Amino acid sequence: MISEEAFQSVARANAFAIHNNVIIRQLELGKAEAQLTMGPAHLNPYGKLHGGAYYTLADCAGGTACRTDGRKYVTLDGTVHFIHSAEQGVVTASATVLHYGRTTALVSVTITDENGTLLATGEFTFFCLGDA
Repeated sequence: MISEEAFQSVARANAFAIHNNVIIRQLELGKAEAQLTMGPAHLNPYGKLHGGAYYTLADCAGGTACRTDGRKYVTLDGTVHFIHSAEQGVVTASATVLHYGRTTALVSVTITDENGTLLATGEFTFFCLGDA
């Protein structure tokens, strides 16, 4: 896992996550979480968490999980499967790297609400840009 100082440097540089109020943290090698406290700006016209917010949350968690190995990654591909809708509160994306390759990493993500209800699952492929 990368040092907390290096992690915080990357987290501060993630303007998109900051803009969307996504808080990210590395947990251990190959694992990370991202959390979002829902507000009016995160909702679709029907008062539910917007699909783009689910994707953003999952992508941020997945990328962070990859970077725990000390290399730089960008998203190649991602799929999110929506199961339940959230209307308020905190949602958490938990990401686990399933496979580190030479140039790619495969990540599984689950998104839950504060009660542990499964809201969405996803799978992402990240491309390794090299050492950090």
